[in-house]
Amino acid sequence: MKEYLKAEADIKDPDLISAIDELPLWSAPFGLKLLDIIEYKKNIRVLDIGCGMGFPLLELGQRLGDTCQLHGIDPWEEALDRARFKLQVYNIKNVKLVNIAAENLPFDDKYFDLIISNNGINNVQDIVQTMKECFRVSRPEAQMVFSLNTPDTMKEFYSIFQEVLQEEGLENEVREMESQIYSKRRPLNELIEITKNSGFKIVNLFEDTFTMKFADGSAMLNHCLIKYWFMDGWKKILNESNMNEVFENVEEKLNQQSDSQGYFTLTIPFVTFDCRRTA
Repeated sequence: MKEYLKAEADIKDPDLISAIDELPLWSAPFGLKLLDIIEYKKNIRVLDIGCGMGFPLLELGQRLGDTCQLHGIDPWEEALDRARFKLQVYNIKNVKLVNIAAENLPFDDKYFDLIISNNGINNVQDIVQTMKECFRVSRPEAQMVFSLNTPDTMKEFYSIFQEVLQEEGLENEVREMESQIYSKRRPLNELIEITKNSGFKIVNLFEDTFTMKFADGSAMLNHCLIKYWFMDGWKKILNESNMNEVFENVEEKLNQQSDSQGYFTLTIPFVTFDCRRTA
């Protein structure tokens, strides 16, 4: 009997329940666009840079099927443990996970037919070296598809944050904020240049955006995405002595803006590259 004919969903199985609640809302828009652009073929090798907890790697592994081999890499071991759990629950056998950084890939030259990265390449320590490694391990004419959010991400928050910093006379902190944005979200023209200089031809470039709406600024600041993934970076810009005062002022201005328009919006622009390795 076919394996899929044997499958039954035990809705009382806590592992199954845990695994199906798997997709972070933040990752979804980037990943869905990436999944649309990929060329689906049999008998290919795939590399996911910064696979994290497994999206879209595990989804892609299932869509490509057992003739394909997929490798996901990430330096975050705990996230890979979560991905391994999902692999076991879903009985996905064509995906392997490696705990390693992207700047030094443990794969042979010209090994992969497809390289993907869902908002991961912008988080590496050295994007230029990472792209060089992607070129080295990709076969001639291999496809590379990667998505990332751009410097105007959450501009509604950053404009108010900058305004408060300037009102407090914290010009060094303003420069630190700008440096922090640059380190995670390079300008599009730089990304294009890095990609081309690494040996990839850009076939298509897709610019998109999505928004996140909140009842007010307080709700936004208390959202888990903000508290756990953005707040730490914002706090590092400040000293303990002024942190609370600055954020009290930021929150007040955010709420004032929310009151005037009825809600608070964060805009997240992102770009998806569709590339081919040159010969």
